[in-house]
Amino acid sequence: MAGLLSGLEQFGLSNLESMDLYETQKKSEEGGEGGQAAVHVVQEQDFLFDKSFTCPLCDREFKARTVKIGKAKLAGSDLDLRPRYEQIDLLKYDVIMCPSCGYAALSRFFKYLTSPQAKNIQKAISANFKPQKEASETYTYEEALERYKMALANAIVKQTKASEKAYICLKTAWLLRGQAEHLDPEEEGYEEKKKKCQEEEDEFLRNALEGFLAARQTESFPMCGMDEPTVDFLISVTAMRFEQYDVASRLITGLITSKTANPRMKDKARDVKEMIVKKIKEKNAASRK
Repeated sequence: MAGLLSGLEQFGLSNLESMDLYETQKKSEEGGEGGQAAVHVVQEQDFLFDKSFTCPLCDREFKARTVKIGKAKLAGSDLDLRPRYEQIDLLKYDVIMCPSCGYAALSRFFKYLTSPQAKNIQKAISANFKPQKEASETYTYEEALERYKMALANAIVKQTKASEKAYICLKTAWLLRGQAEHLDPEEEGYEEKKKKCQEEEDEFLRNALEGFLAARQTESFPMCGMDEPTVDFLISVTAMRFEQYDVASRLITGLITSKTANPRMKDKARDVKEMIVKKIKEKNAASRK
């Protein structure tokens, strides 16, 4: 299976593809065509505009496609809180990348860069980075995935917190889920492409789980804009997905009895608790056959 950072060779960074995501922590701890004028068909680009940014690393100005505030309508969310919007996948536009030096980060982290981090990125990324063309009108899932991998590479190089790397992995997994959902079943190689997306999603989710578990032990809340109940819920749901029922059950039980979790989150936690109990029973039954 390809690594988390496979595909960075197009940026001139093939030497970074094999980086260990949590090595530092381990060592230290251990759309459609437009209609007629009378009937406007909403397209993905209708939700976007070019926003100007100044790179905190190289100080150059550039533009990136950005979602208009309040334009997209939330349609719902998955069990692991992945948001789904009508007519656009906002996840495709949450990574800001400087096309000149290769510095990239999720939008909430882009402005924050310390001097030591900047030096690390300049040495490991900017020195070999191939400058990119201006952003296209919309990003394909493939282009968005490349940007997320660049953000993850930057996070590893600048030795950021485990929570930030875990959050990037989580959102990358969500992006891959969206990509799988938008594949054309009639297209040649559909099953193979869908399987590849699902395998990559699992890989990123496993790394997100590892990172959030580590961060929960060493970092304070809020974490990447999320409070403790939200992070515990995410960990529980993801751990359940990979049959780590001891972790999932312990955290979800704590969430149900929490004094800080809101009633809605507690209701979700009770539903997950029932799922965990059911899955444990099914696993035990299967093992006895």
